[in-house]
Formats: sequence, C-alpha cells, structure tokens
Amino acid sequence: MAATTHYQDYRINPRIKIAALWTAMLFVFVYVDLFSLYRSDVRADIAAGKIAAFTIGQGYLLGVTIYVLIPSLMVFLSLVLPVRLARMVNVVAAVVYAVTVAGSAIGEWSYFILGSVAEVAALAGVAYYAWTWPKVTEAVAGPVDESPARTPVPAEPGVHE
Repeated sequence: MAATTHYQDYRINPRIKIAALWTAMLFVFVYVDLFSLYRSDVRADIAAGKIAAFTIGQGYLLGVTIYVLIPSLMVFLSLVLPVRLARMVNVVAAVVYAVTVAGSAIGEWSYFILGSVAEVAALAGVAYYAWTWPKVTEAVAGPVDESPARTPVPAEPGVHE
C-alpha cells in the first residue's frame, strides 16, 4: 500500500491575493492592446491619428497614461494602505475598471472579448477579496487598550540607559 503524501498549505494574505490579481489584470490588459496592433484596421486608425472616437493627442495620451497608472499603483497600494482604506479603494477601483473594460469590449473581436472577460474576472476577484477581507474577533485579537499610556520598549541588547 502506497503512503499518502500530504502537502502543507498556507493561508495567503488577502493583500497578496489582491495585488496578484491587479498584476494579472494588467498583463492581460497590455497583451490585448498589443495584439490589437496586428490588426490592419487598428493600425490604419492609429496612422490616421484616431482610436475609436478619440483623436490621438497629448490629452488622449495623458488620459490613457492615468488610466494605466491607477491599476499599476493599486498593486503597491493594496499591500501598504491601512486595511479599511485598502478595502474601500480596491472595491471602488475594481468596479469602475470592470465597467470600463466591459464597455470597451462592445463590438470588438473575439480575442479582445476573451481578454476583457479575463480582466473583469480578475477585477471581480479583487472586489471579492477586498469585500470579504477576514475580520479579527475580539476573542482572537484580545482587548484593545486605547489609553495614551504606552508600554516601554526594551533597549537593544548591549545598550544601557
């Protein structure tokens, strides 16, 4: 009889899950746009200085840069913002981006729609993990002492006061 192998599984911090989902969404986002450059109609529009209903100019390129900067920064912000703020910002940003991604897929080719579905799924994961962030119960965390008195911090080893 063969021995059964058991693997240790670790609970992954929601911050890591959310940052990973933002990263995955950005990879798909970039590749879908990159693949669009293989389309002659897209290249012709770009050569004519237009993308969809937009004229390619400083304003458009600034807007697109801001649009990409926000989820790029969300990778980092998901890891460092205080929990309450991280939850709120991730839910709001994920919902807003899911709507814009879905809207941009209307009337597009199948590769673009598939990429958009993957992006929206990643954004749904961001919203889900932010919304369902585990709560710490008082029994687990212990009572919180909000008094201004602080416990003295011991000196470093070898340092005498």
